[in-house]
Amino acid sequence: MTNFERVKMYFEKGWATIQQVKLYVQFERITETEFLEITGEEYVE
Repeated sequence: MTNFERVKMYFEKGWATIQQVKLYVQFERITETEFLEITGEEYVE
């Protein structure tokens, strides 16, 4: 399972908030494009 798949699953199950998903972008585990795909929102720091 990739980081993208894992974070997407966490978000969809309600196990991660948008703020927590942003941390994955900040730590370069997912891209800003993947953030948009997971949350439906543009990444803004």
